[in-house]
Amino acid sequence: MMQDTPAKSKPGETSVPPDPVPALVERARAAMAIYAHQIETGGQARIDEAVTALAWSLYKPENARRLAEIAVEVTGIGEVESKVVKNQRKTFGTLRDLLRVKSTGIIEEVPEKGLVKYAKPVGVVAAISPSTNPSATPVNKAMMALKGGNAIIIAPPPTAWGASRPTVDLMRAELRKIGLPEDLVQILPAPVTREATTRLMELSDLVACTGSQVNVRQSYRSGKPALGVGLGNVPVIVDDTADLDDAAHKIMLSKTFDHATSCSSENALVVVDAVYDRAIAALEKQGGYLATSEERERIVTRLWQDGKLNRSVIAQGPEALIDVFELGPKAQGCSFVMAEEKGIGKAHPLSGEKLSLVLTVYRARDFQHAKRIVRDILDYQGKGHSCGIHTMTPEHARELAEDIDVVRVLVNQAHTFGNGGGFNNGLPFTLSMGCGTWQANSLSDNLNWRCFVNITHLVTTIPEDKPEESELFGGYWAKFGK
Repeated sequence: MMQDTPAKSKPGETSVPPDPVPALVERARAAMAIYAHQIETGGQARIDEAVTALAWSLYKPENARRLAEIAVEVTGIGEVESKVVKNQRKTFGTLRDLLRVKSTGIIEEVPEKGLVKYAKPVGVVAAISPSTNPSATPVNKAMMALKGGNAIIIAPPPTAWGASRPTVDLMRAELRKIGLPEDLVQILPAPVTREATTRLMELSDLVACTGSQVNVRQSYRSGKPALGVGLGNVPVIVDDTADLDDAAHKIMLSKTFDHATSCSSENALVVVDAVYDRAIAALEKQGGYLATSEERERIVTRLWQDGKLNRSVIAQGPEALIDVFELGPKAQGCSFVMAEEKGIGKAHPLSGEKLSLVLTVYRARDFQHAKRIVRDILDYQGKGHSCGIHTMTPEHARELAEDIDVVRVLVNQAHTFGNGGGFNNGLPFTLSMGCGTWQANSLSDNLNWRCFVNITHLVTTIPEDKPEESELFGGYWAKFGK
C-alpha cells in the first residue's frame, strides 16, 4: 500500500506522522470512478466478476487454510479447522446470495404503482471488523460493498491487523488480476489506532461496524450513517417434545465451532424439567461435561477476572478449560463444559455471554417457565440478537417468536451455523447480525447487499387511487359518531 511522505518539521518541533486516512479515502474514490466506468460498459456482469474475485481470494482452498492458520497465530483465539470452514462456507453462501440479485441500474419495476427503482452506490464504506473473524468478515463486507458499486476500507482491531492485512492483500491481487483497481479494497495501516478508526468513520460515506460495543457506539457518533450490530448471548430452549439426540448433536456442533468465538454460539440452554435428565445425558454422549458444584464455583471465579473475561479461557480448547478450572478426571476428553445456574443478572455472570466452551444450563418447570427464563436472560444481555428452540411443537416456536424481542428465532438448528444464514434456511449469509432498536441498532436483519446501495425511485402517474370519505371513516363514524 502506498504511504504518504512524512511532513517536514520546523526546527524545535517534533515530527508528527501525517494522517493517512484522507489519502486512503481519496484513493478509494478514484478507484470507484474507474469501477463506475467499467460498470457502465460491462453492466451487472462486471460487478459480479468483482464480487466473485473477492470470494475466490478467500474460498480458494490454500488461501482459506493459510489465512485460518494466520488468524489463530496472530490473535491467539479460535481453531484452525473451524476457521477454514468459516472462510469457505460463509464466502460461498454469500456469493450464492449476491450472484442471484441485480444491484445496478433498474432493480425493480412496480407498474401498478408507477414505480421504477434504480440502485446506486453509497460511496466509500468504512468496515470495522472483529478479531474473532479477521479474514471472513472483511471479505464478507467487501463482497457486499462491491456488489453495490462501492469501495471499502477495512479497520481491524490492532490485535488482528496481522491477519486482516494478508486477507486484504489477496483481495487486491485478485482484483488486479481481472483488471479492476486494487484500491477498491484497502486497510488502515499499522499500527491501527482508535483515532485513525474514528477518522475513517468520519470521512467515509457509510460505516459498517462489527466488533466491540465501544466501536459500535463510536460509529453512531461519527456523523455518518452507521450499520452497527449488537451483543450476542444466545439462549436456546429444549422442550419436552424435542428430539433430544438430534438437539444434543446440533448444540455440540454449534457450541464447539471455532471454540465458541461466534456471537451466535449457544450461551445458555433452558431445558424443561420433564426431559432435563435425558437431555443432559444426550449432551454428555456428545462430549459435554457437567461440572460439579465445586467445579462450577471455580468456573465462575476464574472465567471472569476483575469483571472481564479471562483471555486464557475465552475461545480456547477444552484442555485449557480443564486446566484453568481444575476439572476432575471425568472431564478428560470432553468437548465442552456445562454449568448449572438458577439466577440471572449481574450477580450471576454465567447468565451472560462467555465466548468460551462453557454452556450454562437452566432447568425450567415447563415451556412457559422456559420462555420467561429466555426473556430474562435477554433482558440482562443480548436482547434483540437471537434465541432458539428444539421442539416438535410448531406452536411453541411461533409463541416464542411472538413474545420474545429478538430479530431471529431458530427452530431445530445448530445456532452458530443457521443464525448468519444457512443452506437450509432463508436468512441471508452474513457475519454481521443487526439487533434492531433493542440494542440501538438501525438494522433488524442480517447485514446484506441492500445495505450498500441507495435507491432512486422513478415515479410516474397512475389512475387516481382516492377512496370516498365513507370508505375510510365509515366504520369509525358508525361506532363513535362524527
